[in-house]
Amino acid sequence: MDSRWKLVWITGGGSGIGLAVARQLASKGAKVIISGRHEQALLASCAQINNAIPSGSLHPLVCDVTSLEAVQVAWQKLRVDHGVPDLVLLNAGNHQPVSLEGFTPVPFEQLMAVNYFGVVNCLSVLLPDLLSRQRGQIGVVASVAGYSGLPTAAAYGGSKAALINTCEALYPELLAQGIQLSLINPGFVKTPLTDKNTFTMPFLIEPDQAAAVIIRGLQTKRFEIAFPRIFVMLLKVLRLLPYSLYFRLTRKLLP
Repeated sequence: MDSRWKLVWITGGGSGIGLAVARQLASKGAKVIISGRHEQALLASCAQINNAIPSGSLHPLVCDVTSLEAVQVAWQKLRVDHGVPDLVLLNAGNHQPVSLEGFTPVPFEQLMAVNYFGVVNCLSVLLPDLLSRQRGQIGVVASVAGYSGLPTAAAYGGSKAALINTCEALYPELLAQGIQLSLINPGFVKTPLTDKNTFTMPFLIEPDQAAAVIIRGLQTKRFEIAFPRIFVMLLKVLRLLPYSLYFRLTRKLLP
């Protein structure tokens, strides 16, 4: 673990990738604050992990990232109770498949509120403290689904594509101010969200595997932390193809 990560804040930290990262960092001695909307779930996760590790610790902090006011309140409480984190992992997210049947703006609005504006809300609140210190590290969890448009992922992929673009735009200016930004693009990770999928997920990995890759990438300060490697390479090649061939391949993914 990076020795500077004495205090870590993870949004969407009550389950899945966020909780796996929290567990691994706490086991190496860090104090980790995990956030989510449901206090009882956060308390249960903290109790389970704190009872199993000898060194670091987990602490709950209720926060709905879709509300700027809620993020402001949570950040202020975090600063007062614990201090300014050395590492912030903006991981809160959601997924809904979209098809032509019953097509409405609702899932697009809901996923942009969590996946995209949830990150923007957090950045707007935490950046002034990091900029004043001219140091800090931020990880933003997007997805390989943001690389290009795939069937049924119009809302989810669109929100993650927006995150990728925003991180690419912010990276140079943040780096000039001493702040390290990393963009995290996982493939399929077995979480409560992917458990809802009814199709076979290629290169599916466990949350602990994903967490280990994320932590290594953050330690080495890579801009993009994308995995599994073969799946990432296939998707990056796919987006370079001419549309005539691209759509011939993606039509095979239709349910």
